[in-house]
Amino acid sequence: MNLAPDQLKPCLARLFGLLRRPTRRGLFLALVTPPALFLLYVLLLIPFTPGISDIRKAKQEQPAQVLSADGKELAVFKRANREWVPLADISPRVVEALVATEDHRFYQHHGIDWRRTVGAALRTFSGDRQGGSTITQQLARNLYPDDIGRAPTLTRKLKEAITAFKIEALYTKDEILETYLNTVPFLYNAYGIEMAARTYFDTSAGKLDVLQSATLVGMLKGNSYYNPVLNPERAVQRRNTVLAQMVKREHLTPAQFEALKKKPLNLDFERQTEPPGPAPHFAQQLRKWLIAWADDHDYNIYADGLVVRTTVDSRLQAWATQAVARQGAQLQGLADGMWAGRFRRGTKGVADPLLAAFIAETPDYKAARDAGLDQAQAMKKLLADRSFMEGLRKQKATIQTGFLALDPRTGQVRAWVGSRDYLQDGFDHVQQARRQPGSTFKPFVYGAAFAQGAKPDDTLVDQAVEIPLKGGEVWRPGDHSPPSGQPMTLGDALAYSKNTITAQLMQTVGPAKVAKLAQAMGVRQSPLEQVPSLALGTSPVTLKEMVSAYGTIANGGAYIAPTMVTRIEDRDGKVLAEFAPADAEPALSAKAAYTLLDAMRGVVDKGTGVAIRSRYGIRADVAGKTGTTQGNTDGWFILMHPELVAGAWVGFNDNRITLRSDYWGQGAHSALPMVGDFFQRALRGKAIDAKARFEEPEKSFVVRWWNRFTGWVAEWAQGLYETLHDRLFGPAPQAPRPVAPPPEAPAEVPLEPQEAAPVEDMGASPPNPDLPPDLVPPEARGLPGPAGAPGLGGSGASAGNNGGSSSAPPGGAANPPGSAPGGAVPGPASGAAQP
Repeated sequence: MNLAPDQLKPCLARLFGLLRRPTRRGLFLALVTPPALFLLYVLLLIPFTPGISDIRKAKQEQPAQVLSADGKELAVFKRANREWVPLADISPRVVEALVATEDHRFYQHHGIDWRRTVGAALRTFSGDRQGGSTITQQLARNLYPDDIGRAPTLTRKLKEAITAFKIEALYTKDEILETYLNTVPFLYNAYGIEMAARTYFDTSAGKLDVLQSATLVGMLKGNSYYNPVLNPERAVQRRNTVLAQMVKREHLTPAQFEALKKKPLNLDFERQTEPPGPAPHFAQQLRKWLIAWADDHDYNIYADGLVVRTTVDSRLQAWATQAVARQGAQLQGLADGMWAGRFRRGTKGVADPLLAAFIAETPDYKAARDAGLDQAQAMKKLLADRSFMEGLRKQKATIQTGFLALDPRTGQVRAWVGSRDYLQDGFDHVQQARRQPGSTFKPFVYGAAFAQGAKPDDTLVDQAVEIPLKGGEVWRPGDHSPPSGQPMTLGDALAYSKNTITAQLMQTVGPAKVAKLAQAMGVRQSPLEQVPSLALGTSPVTLKEMVSAYGTIANGGAYIAPTMVTRIEDRDGKVLAEFAPADAEPALSAKAAYTLLDAMRGVVDKGTGVAIRSRYGIRADVAGKTGTTQGNTDGWFILMHPELVAGAWVGFNDNRITLRSDYWGQGAHSALPMVGDFFQRALRGKAIDAKARFEEPEKSFVVRWWNRFTGWVAEWAQGLYETLHDRLFGPAPQAPRPVAPPPEAPAEVPLEPQEAAPVEDMGASPPNPDLPPDLVPPEARGLPGPAGAPGLGGSGASAGNNGGSSSAPPGGAANPPGSAPGGAVPGPASGAAQP
């Protein structure tokens, strides 16, 4: 409505008249309207505060518990690093100090101390900002930081007050104190009074004395400002303020106060870390999955008391962890020796390009250069800094590992070790790390060939191979020794990990079909570049993918996705969800899968993995494959049993670091011992059946039973014959082992130039102790004969890359299992793979 100027003046006059002489109705409305609007605003805020059910749930908050398949605790998913203790187990001095300092009328109010609130408001309006929150209000903030917030606004204070009233309606005073003391933060990832007592005084909450209690309660006014570690003077002043409040509330006498206030803090500080548990990397992967499941089903993994029953076997997990620790420690000694050699040369002024590159990448080097030092001066300064060099060694030269075991029949994960030490390196080398698999990828090539009708007895000539690539490049894969020019069966080529044979087979099958088969069998997250060198494992993959794919071989060619959980229960034991193994997906025909598996038996019976039999005494029906990549950067070994498949990877986080030893750098000597140790314990502990066998798919039950029976009868008859023969005629004399004259060394066959080896060389590799005596080179047995004699692999470094453990195939040809392509090829084609 628009008023004309002559109408505006009378209206204003009437308004001023009402203000000068208000009516009773107008006065009533003026007085009632602000409180009514305020009350309406409060009512509107109630739906935006935590509900009664949420507060009840917080009262009974219980984190999810993760159990192994055999009922052992693997992890507890806490919201924070805290340990809940009942109020009765907390020192009474803590409660006295808290109530006297933070809320002395705590037992009289119902969530809001109106006298304190009004007083704080008046002081705030006068410019002296004061806090007026009760313990219950502080608890509301601590429990629901997202719902209430911490902004200094009227809305936040109202939401805090509403929640405090709700808490008081549902909690007793003792329950409020207990919940508050168990949820309040104390810096350094310590939540609750128990963790605070351990962190700052190396004691329990029940043993805190009056000085310690006052110190911790004093921190509540401002954790950082009154931090007793960094600001001890402020912490003492605040502690004494708390003691003074205890005197005022008659919890201490003035004489006691005078004596106590002069005493020092007497801290015994140590950061508290959560125990990693027996399977920490597995637990972290499970946590991600469980959070998604809980969100979808309206559960909270930190509060609802879920019980998660997993597939992990606690015994197998412990054996895997021990095997990784033992072998990792041995390899670390070699790595430390390698690093020491680099360091000695560096301090003597001898250029070590790799060490110099590591130093140049650090912030310390950049700071030294920014300070005006030239390159040489900065290098010299940092090389002389022992603390810096030790930190660099731990960062770059720490051996890392990954280990995974699963049941091929169900895909259920049985053991998972993501690194040597979770607290030192939380990176998961099972699921997160992608590394070149080397010769462990070769079974996909042979599997594709067998699927097309090839047989293990088919032969190819061990000869030099040249494969043209795009851009005019030529790939020349080579082995540890020159080609023999002799025919070799596909079975022997796989057992001894011959690169030349595998490369020829790859040409026949085609990279596309090999990549497709690998993906169908389990390599489903990592991209595979379809180039010829894929046959030797140049596309990086994860250990989890490779073990899953080998599980497909052991499962008759059917892929089953790995699973971690069997069921989830609530805190009362009610089953909320059950998880059956994933559906089997055909990837390779049962006949081709068994043919491949039978060929891979040769790896452990006579080839690069013979240590499984000779060193670890495993007589069960097993098959596997070794793998070593260019320059011994990555070592792999995967072993299959009808009931368990396990694989290990060994290397460094920075793949520029390698184990230069031609012996220890091979997967047969770096990764195999972990798997061998693990399987040996699993068989002895009867976690798996030593008599279980892989069965040919064509054979009926009757035929399989008859074969087992006749085999048993044959073994029994042989044993009986030998026993009777020895008793009647004595033990049969052993024929002496013939000693062959030293053969002539084969002519050198030049290979394409390789990338420059790192400066450190740990010397010539020793002979393989895991091979039977007749497969050990003559010179290693004290017999004459040069390295690289026909039928035996040389023990020293070759012109190409380092190979696997040497053992000769039948026929006398020089066919050691070491493997390295000759030419350097850009992209995935560059870098050779070895067993």
